[in-house]
Amino acid sequence: MVSKSLPSYALRLFAVAGLVSTAATQACFADTLDDITANSKVRIGYANEAPFAYTSPDGTVTGESPAIAQKIFHNMGIKESSSVLTEWGSLIPGLRAKRFDVIAAGMYITPERCKQVLFTDPHYQLPDALLTAAGNPKKLHSYEDIAATGAKLAIMAGTVELGYARESGVDDAQILQVPDTTAQLQAVRAGRADAAVGTQLTMKGLAAKGGSSVEAITEFNDKPSHIGYGALAFRPEDKALRDAVNAELKKWIGSEEHLATIKPFGFDKANITDKTAAQVCGN
Repeated sequence: MVSKSLPSYALRLFAVAGLVSTAATQACFADTLDDITANSKVRIGYANEAPFAYTSPDGTVTGESPAIAQKIFHNMGIKESSSVLTEWGSLIPGLRAKRFDVIAAGMYITPERCKQVLFTDPHYQLPDALLTAAGNPKKLHSYEDIAATGAKLAIMAGTVELGYARESGVDDAQILQVPDTTAQLQAVRAGRADAAVGTQLTMKGLAAKGGSSVEAITEFNDKPSHIGYGALAFRPEDKALRDAVNAELKKWIGSEEHLATIKPFGFDKANITDKTAAQVCGN
């Protein structure tokens, strides 16, 4: 409490100091939605993982997630977007460090990630699959098969599959962590790994890219709880921005334009889900 004996000019100084402090606090937590709207520009963070987000041969950024983000921000009146490439494991740290405003990389919603970022409701659901040498020499159809045979498994660092493998009994000595999907394909082709694991669309894409020496094993026996739900992600303090994007997504997902946008990346109506971020987060 300020003493009643202080002169009036001192009281005025306290009041001014309080206003300055409040203004500084508000500046530190400036609303990203207001900034994006005022500048009509948004920065999109992504990692190279086809078909979710990747750099095409001509240098443009494409994939299901950036395409959706660009459409949604366009619908919000944002005229310009820039893309920031980073490794998968650096996406959340990069977002929180304000290197970009949104993660558009097909990131799965998980309870652990929900403690670090705010997700929109998912814009797709997808099971996992394996990539093996042609003929699937070790007859791998589950994490349990991998654990039992001692097979080497290539997993992209920072992905949920790392936890799934460990939970299913795959020893750390069997796990080869790699930075991206290209490294997964290279590991299987070179025999440094007996299999790679990732989303069904990704493994199918790698199989097509890898030619006759590899194949995608879509008959993968996995827990229903391991079905992935992908979404856009925002900083915890950017709830207003997340809510604005979520509102646009709700109007757009399932529309003819949405289905046409995701078709080139292998997605269709079957990938649409009515799950909410809160449900997947476990809130």
